Amino acid sequence: MKILVLQGPNLNMLGKRKADHYGLVTVDEIHARLEERARALGCELECLQSNHEGVLVDRVHEARERVQGIILNPAGLTGFGYSLRDAVEDSRLPTVEVHLSNIHAREAFRRHSCFSAIVVGQVAGFKWRGYIAALEMLVEMLREEG
Repeated sequence: MKILVLQGPNLNMLGKRKADHYGLVTVDEIHARLEERARALGCELECLQSNHEGVLVDRVHEARERVQGIILNPAGLTGFGYSLRDAVEDSRLPTVEVHLSNIHAREAFRRHSCFSAIVVGQVAGFKWRGYIAALEMLVEMLREEG
């Protein structure tokens, strides 16, 4: 089983910005922690962070035939990343949306996700731990569904 992990704009700055919202763990550290947990779960990960929506769209298109699910933190694209949303929806891959902060407790413009209607679930507010939870839940769901 292979899972695609996509990280959107500005997540390359984790550990350097707004630690109260996002924590001090870097995107590379998140990927390393995810890889460790994935090995324990018996699955593989493919991780990508990009500040460019088109790069993320291209990766979804390219990976849709060889991965079984997606973990997505759309970051700055959460409210308006419609081309990425369409790519994820068209992939028909089960997707879990992750946010480091609790977007529902923040500014009004952060509370709307254009992805929420097409994902199987959302994990928000647990900083880096949300990725681990998303991975565990997605792997379990995929195994149950065969």
